[in-house]
Amino acid sequence: MARRQRRRPLPPHAVTAEVTALSHDGRGIARIDGKTTFLDNALPGEQVMFRYTAVHSKYDEGRAEEILRASPERTEPPCEHALLCGGCSLQHMHSDAQVALKQSVLAEQLDHFGGLVPERWLPPLRGPVTGYRGKARLGVRYVIPRETAFVGFREKRNNFLADIHSCAVLTPAIGESLMALRTLVTGLAARARLPQIEVATGDELVALVFRHMDPLSPDDLAAIVAFCQARGWHCYLQPGNESTVHRVWPTEGEERLYYRLPSDDVELAFHPVDFTQVNAAINREMVPLALDLLDIHPEHRVLDLFCGLGNFTLPMARRAQQVVGVELSEAMVARGEENARRNGLSNLSFHAWDLSQDISGQSWAAEQFDRVLIDPPRAGALEMVRLMPQFGAQKLVYVSCNPATLARDAGELKVLGYRLRAAGVMDMFPHTTHVESIALFERG
Repeated sequence: MARRQRRRPLPPHAVTAEVTALSHDGRGIARIDGKTTFLDNALPGEQVMFRYTAVHSKYDEGRAEEILRASPERTEPPCEHALLCGGCSLQHMHSDAQVALKQSVLAEQLDHFGGLVPERWLPPLRGPVTGYRGKARLGVRYVIPRETAFVGFREKRNNFLADIHSCAVLTPAIGESLMALRTLVTGLAARARLPQIEVATGDELVALVFRHMDPLSPDDLAAIVAFCQARGWHCYLQPGNESTVHRVWPTEGEERLYYRLPSDDVELAFHPVDFTQVNAAINREMVPLALDLLDIHPEHRVLDLFCGLGNFTLPMARRAQQVVGVELSEAMVARGEENARRNGLSNLSFHAWDLSQDISGQSWAAEQFDRVLIDPPRAGALEMVRLMPQFGAQKLVYVSCNPATLARDAGELKVLGYRLRAAGVMDMFPHTTHVESIALFERG
């Protein structure tokens, strides 16, 4: 039997430190007696007093409690729970500096993996830095000693739910209702068996999905429905896996939320558990930027890989002769087809296929395309990137949620004869270190 690792004792006193750098996860870096120490709530150039939160053999961790000399990039966090809650890591850093950090991470990754520098840097896409998050999975835990439920995100550096009363980054309808949700859950008989609440918002509607481990009593169900009815929110239950999600209020009408992309006069419908971008404001800027970079003309045929429910596919169909979307999830393919009908578009088709697998037997794989858009998951799209020459596309736009895999795939595209014409970051997740980026490649 493996021996349990003994927890190292923490030094009892606060320590002064000079912060010299920032880690990729947003913590200040200091050297204490020659040992690297990662500090929450600390920025480069600052002198801080901190207390240790964890001691390891090769590095330590801590949290700055007093700022003795502040960085000019320091600002007052917009949320009172910024030091405790793990939902954000950079609220103490000015938003301009956050964006500059993300661009430096992208530049570093492109240089490290492919020796690449874009011919031009795109201006960063920026939007609201509070109230922007329209999708989230909120943890729920009933704390017996406190006789109350916690609802929200986990604390920094541990798995305990944070005791928060509001959230500045969630859309206000949700962020200002956390205490009401706590009160609701605390009053349920099933309060100890309700582990999460998923939130989804469209342009006008809000939906809550309550995950419950046991069947709900009639009283609990009535309380949950009444809570949502009072706010005009759609109410869903999830007694098992994602396939068990079902709406209990309203009892009539289709189970859809909506968002619009005004740049190309498209309205997209989605189910609350479908993947959609969490930041609607940035998405409304990102889609036309991607299409403008592709320079789509009415005679063009466009391939949209990892297309989801058609976030890029439908707007591209407004501009192109023909668009083909490919996505792993058959449910998302069905949603894309539904959205095409909703918007009166017939010059596009959707196909379900795992793009990490051999595509040689797929009908769409034998076609030629003038333009390609790739919006892959964090693992990137190396398998598809290697096949780009066979499609004959002159321009390719790559939308990335992971700069490391974008850089890796960009290096492969360079070998295949594509130039990195432009790249830039999109501040999809303000106050976090998550780097969303976009890059334009051109053949020849």
